[in-house]
Amino acid sequence: MSGLRIDVVSLAPEAFAPLQGLGVIGRAFRAGIASLHTHNPRDFATDRYRKVDDEPYGGGAGMVLKPEPVFAAMESLPVLPRRRVLLLSPQGQLLQQSDLQRWADSSDQLVLLCGHYEGFDERIRTLADEEVSIGDFVLTGGELPAMVVINGVVRLLPGTVGTAASLEQESHSGPLLEHPHYTRPASFRGLEVPEVLRSGDHGAIARWRAEQQLQRTLERRPDLHSRWLQQQGLKD
Repeated sequence: MSGLRIDVVSLAPEAFAPLQGLGVIGRAFRAGIASLHTHNPRDFATDRYRKVDDEPYGGGAGMVLKPEPVFAAMESLPVLPRRRVLLLSPQGQLLQQSDLQRWADSSDQLVLLCGHYEGFDERIRTLADEEVSIGDFVLTGGELPAMVVINGVVRLLPGTVGTAASLEQESHSGPLLEHPHYTRPASFRGLEVPEVLRSGDHGAIARWRAEQQLQRTLERRPDLHSRWLQQQGLKD
């Protein structure tokens, strides 16, 4: 079975080169678990200046990404059976861990469209199956959000992470944040590893970790804690 194909349409394709050597993500690419392909709309511009942007109709500041080079770049791509096209945009739905898992589980091909300049021609939205945002802020382009998606999806693919069980209890894999972790030494600059973790009592350790998940989620993400209470049928 071939790995997940990832196509990125971006005016800054060189930004994605470091991913090929990035720890477990880079190893996943080298092992064929996923493959990364970049496509520059500028290569599909037809005028002598390879122009990819223009002034907005109706006036206004900044330049707008033209539809023709983007459509041409998209039409040059292969189409695999289970393909998902994502447009990275601050107007998109906020990225969730469940989205990353869904794309990792159900996609043969992910196509990531990166905006640039002041914005993009509205007709480019028709190319996408989903619009995705990584937060309520604006960046100069969609490259960094696209890299977030690539990292988040590839690490979930079978074979990328050595111990698959390590993905099951991490923050945002469920309704609660992950519990604290400790390793040797047991004492460091007056900071001690909790005694229960050194007790060898696996039942006590499990209870402590569950309590820590609840406490940490309540303190750091009360919105997630409230959602967990509702899921449990408890009052907030």
